[in-house]
Amino acid sequence: MLSDTVKKYYSVDFGLNCAESVLYAANEEYGLGLDKSALKTMAAFGGGMGVEEACGAMTGSLAALGVIFVKDRAHESDKIKLLTKEFIRDFKEKLSTDNCRDLKEIFKNDKNKCEYIVVVAAQILDDIVRKEVGYRM
Repeated sequence: MLSDTVKKYYSVDFGLNCAESVLYAANEEYGLGLDKSALKTMAAFGGGMGVEEACGAMTGSLAALGVIFVKDRAHESDKIKLLTKEFIRDFKEKLSTDNCRDLKEIFKNDKNKCEYIVVVAAQILDDIVRKEVGYRM
């Protein structure tokens, strides 16, 4: 399950940020075939892009949606736009905001850092993927 896999990557053993953790987990769970170079694209998105703005768990999830549902480019259809809106709506519904600073204030703790946020993002992503294509790709 994606939420279990994301916990593995969002651990001291891997030392990844929120965005990286979600994309690494999605890559493993859904067999996306992303190489190290593609996975590194999420490095700059942790910590709300380093300025505590858009949540990294959210941006990592949206990157995974793009890999899964875009064949060539975003403008080929409305699908990625609709799935992005759905993800953000559900994310805000469950966590009240998509702002990193605010999320940290509400959910971050010394023991698990932002694990709760990362797990919720993974659950939302997994729900969308299951709905759209089934659990295993």
